[in-house]
Amino acid sequence: MTATTIGLVAGTLTSVAAIPQVIKTLQTRHARDISIWQPLLLSFGVALWMVYGILINDLPLILANITPLICNIVLTGLKIYYGREDQHSPQPL
Repeated sequence: MTATTIGLVAGTLTSVAAIPQVIKTLQTRHARDISIWQPLLLSFGVALWMVYGILINDLPLILANITPLICNIVLTGLKIYYGREDQHSPQPL
């Protein structure tokens, strides 16, 4: 495997990693099992990677961080939005 192939595979995997959690959260309409810190910290981390990619003019690095940034921002928003509803719902035992 070449370095480029490894980078492309890594970028693809990290780009789509948050999509299943966003979908599940939208389907179940609750986010009580998600820590607010996970998507929030990931949002900051991938935003910094994207800024770094911009600073060094590395298009693959920039593109590889757009999808996870969007997904983690959405997930943070869903946690905040559904978190209010989860506080008023009965919690499972």
